Amino acid sequence: MNLKNKLEKRVNIKEVKELLQSIEENKNNMEELYVLIFDPDTKTSFQALWVCSHLSKFGHQWLYKKQKTLIDEILSCHHSGKRRLLLDLLLHQPPPDPPRVDLLDFCMEHMISKHEPPGVQVLCMKLAYEICRPIPELLQEFSTMLDIMQTELLPPSMKATRKNVLKALVKQSSLRK
Repeated sequence: MNLKNKLEKRVNIKEVKELLQSIEENKNNMEELYVLIFDPDTKTSFQALWVCSHLSKFGHQWLYKKQKTLIDEILSCHHSGKRRLLLDLLLHQPPPDPPRVDLLDFCMEHMISKHEPPGVQVLCMKLAYEICRPIPELLQEFSTMLDIMQTELLPPSMKATRKNVLKALVKQSSLRK
């Protein structure tokens, strides 16, 4: 199967499901999909990430061992759509152990950035919480950031996420999918 040819053009959800069936049956196809995440053609890499966002639990677990590279890609990615999909993939994984300070800094900065779309801000807030959760000092700093956010200026998605994160903070529970 030549995934690159298929992902160079827009694929609909039916095509994504067909691709996933063949990808998850063959590890070589899974590796090919992973490589396409880093394709220099933005359209192809975005489509590859979109397919990855529909992976089964097995597919997401396969990506665990690729976490470091995915994080590096997030930190250097300038395309907000790709960044959103990469952050979503990371939310399906356990937080990095040991915690990546560069990723935490990125998430804390981008969750309050006016230049980021709400989808990226929301995912950054969730991921920052997951990174901070096992470390009380970091969790306190994160909680303080949530407290000082001006909720009246936030879009509805950020208000809802902030509220859900605060609830999870009280319960000391995870937001992971």
